[in-house]
Amino acid sequence: MHSTWAWSLHSAEGRLRLRRRLVRHPSLAMEAAARKGRATASPRTSNAVAIATTAGPGFLEDWLSHIPLPKWALIAVAVAVAVLLLLFLVCIIRCCCGKKKPKKKERVSLQTVNSSTTASLVQPELEDLEQGTEQTGRGKLQYSLEYNFRAQELKVGIKQAAELKAMDSGGTSDPYVIVYLTSDMKKRYETKVYRKTLNPVFNESFTFQVLQAEVPESTLVMQIYDFNRFAKHDTIGEVRLPLASVSLQHVIEQWSDLVAASKVEEEQLGEICFSLRYVPSTGKLTVLILEAKKLKRMDSHGLSDPFVKVHLILNRKKWKKKTTSVKKNTLSPYFNEVFVFEVPFSQIQNVDVVISVWDHDKVTKNEPIGKLFLGCRATGNQLRHWSDMLSNPRRPLAQWHSLQPPDMVDKALGLKPHLKLPLPHR
Repeated sequence: MHSTWAWSLHSAEGRLRLRRRLVRHPSLAMEAAARKGRATASPRTSNAVAIATTAGPGFLEDWLSHIPLPKWALIAVAVAVAVLLLLFLVCIIRCCCGKKKPKKKERVSLQTVNSSTTASLVQPELEDLEQGTEQTGRGKLQYSLEYNFRAQELKVGIKQAAELKAMDSGGTSDPYVIVYLTSDMKKRYETKVYRKTLNPVFNESFTFQVLQAEVPESTLVMQIYDFNRFAKHDTIGEVRLPLASVSLQHVIEQWSDLVAASKVEEEQLGEICFSLRYVPSTGKLTVLILEAKKLKRMDSHGLSDPFVKVHLILNRKKWKKKTTSVKKNTLSPYFNEVFVFEVPFSQIQNVDVVISVWDHDKVTKNEPIGKLFLGCRATGNQLRHWSDMLSNPRRPLAQWHSLQPPDMVDKALGLKPHLKLPLPHR
């Protein structure tokens, strides 16, 4: 049967006979078609299946073959990478949760606290606590004030103190009082020292010479100290009373609470007004001393005998000097005296003008009250006044200046040993 089919397929005559047979017997035709289909389809499908089953493993094995590592090493690397990725994801989740959780807790805690209790939870600043302790628990002082308008005298009475702060280890203090005016800090009075008591009775009075016009500008200071024989005296407290805030038309007697002593204030030396004028073409520097006010008291009777010196400093060496007349028994002298100096324009940048106020004394040496200097090395108002003079030639410019401690000005000038200099050539 099979040989017949093979022969019939390879010969034309056999094909013809086969056709005739198939027409006569249709079942044979269907069987032949089925055999032909299986014969042609089986190789293709087997090849496709083979390709499908062998392509994947072949590619992976080929890719792995290029990595110079054994299979167990590759597996370990893959596991490590997976672990790292897992840890990275865990960290991200924790960070996100950590940022959200505090906000939730904070909101809950704020909602659970009543508004009436939040004020008690606020902690005061340390500075407020320190100030609170300084202002309380120091005691109080009784004093009296009486001003004599005819004699222009202020009488201060220190009556007594009560409930003073204990400064000694035994729970007591050795108090005494220092009294002075800020307008004349050089003149101070002290009471007697009372041993081992927190409620001393002083009953002492002191008299200050104060002009009526200067009363509103003065402040009465009464400081209570604890006496120590072998150590520095401790300050218990003080009372500061601006005289402008009280009426001196009648006698005043009152109690005041002690507060912590403030820092030592700078002594007011006074003010002076003068004018400057410079003409570059002629090289003339004109200094007009007009007046002074609120000068420091230098004499025992509460006044001074002021006069003014004008020095020219060239290259940090004293060069020229002129002096005003002396005004007797006053703290607000009026001079209106003019001085002219020849200063070539080539030297004006190297010149300092020193204005100093002195107290004249016939018996002892004259004492300086205060100083200031102007020039290119000056600062503040002094430098501004000097710059305005140079930028406005031939025009006199007047200005008020505060006097400074003489030693501070001398240090700033840094003067060299005095040498008599020849007049610079024009």
